[in-house]
Amino acid sequence: MIRTILIGLALFTLTACETAKGAGKDIENAGDAIQGAAEDVQENI
Repeated sequence: MIRTILIGLALFTLTACETAKGAGKDIENAGDAIQGAAEDVQENI
């Protein structure tokens, strides 16, 4: 029983880590898009 709980907890931890990693990439991509748009506006001024 304890072994099953530990395995489940380990899988949950790994999944959470991958989710945070994916969210970080999404936030980075959004930041890059905003930076690119800001640079375009600055060039057109």
